[in-house]
Amino acid sequence: MAPRANWKGFLKIGELVCPVALYTAASSSDRISLHILNRDTGHRVKRLYVDSDTGKPVESEDQVKGYAVAENEYVVLEPDEIAAAVPESTKTLDVEAFVQEDDIDQVYFDKPYYLAPSEKQGEEAFALIRDGLRAKKVAALAQTVLFRRMRTVLIRDSGNGLVANTLNFDYEVRAAADAFGDVPPLKIKGEMLQLAKHIIETKKGKFDPSKYEDRYEAALTAMVKAKIEGKELPVLKERKAENVVDLMEALRMSAGVKKKEAAAKKKATAKVAAKKKTEAPRRKAS
Repeated sequence: MAPRANWKGFLKIGELVCPVALYTAASSSDRISLHILNRDTGHRVKRLYVDSDTGKPVESEDQVKGYAVAENEYVVLEPDEIAAAVPESTKTLDVEAFVQEDDIDQVYFDKPYYLAPSEKQGEEAFALIRDGLRAKKVAALAQTVLFRRMRTVLIRDSGNGLVANTLNFDYEVRAAADAFGDVPPLKIKGEMLQLAKHIIETKKGKFDPSKYEDRYEAALTAMVKAKIEGKELPVLKERKAENVVDLMEALRMSAGVKKKEAAAKKKATAKVAAKKKTEAPRRKAS
């Protein structure tokens, strides 16, 4: 069964238009879900909004949204006023430019979606757009209204289809300088840098998502299964505390230099012992 589309509309490049559908590419719906219960009755607990001052419940029809302008002072926005701010949807992903994917910092990436043709008559136009992006090794930048908000979308070729990533707006991305401002401009040289390069080279690989396990999810699943089956809860192994060592020492250990040195020393010791063993009978004979 084909998945349910999150959105249907049109992909437009100049005068070329094709009907498309967006499908969720990453979802947390398969994670184990825990509910809040009343410990005494075992019944689910419902969320209730109460007035922060009086403590009395506030019914949904009496709830409005507000913007804080000062402590305990708000500008109230009525539902119809908020609705008026929602941009009108054209249901069209209108491509504005083609860019190199590497030109966009990945901190701007928001959510991924699969983009596929939604009607038979649009399949040829869809394939033309997909293959054109692939041939030129570029991605398309488009804007449209998705889920009641204007969104910028990066569209890339992927297999037989396209992947559409919604992008964060500039005001949503915090400046890197805020995080890195206090990082000193150190330059690593010499043996330390060579060891680091060696470690990276020896650990080269390819990303295989199946090799990475959500340990929290796995532990929760095991606990729930054990409770259902009336078995003892699994005991989680404690991770050993890492020893803080000298940076150069850590690099040498990571690069296997220590092991090589130990092996060489062991080999040299064995060689000396073997030599002494062969020379001992000769000394006795003389």
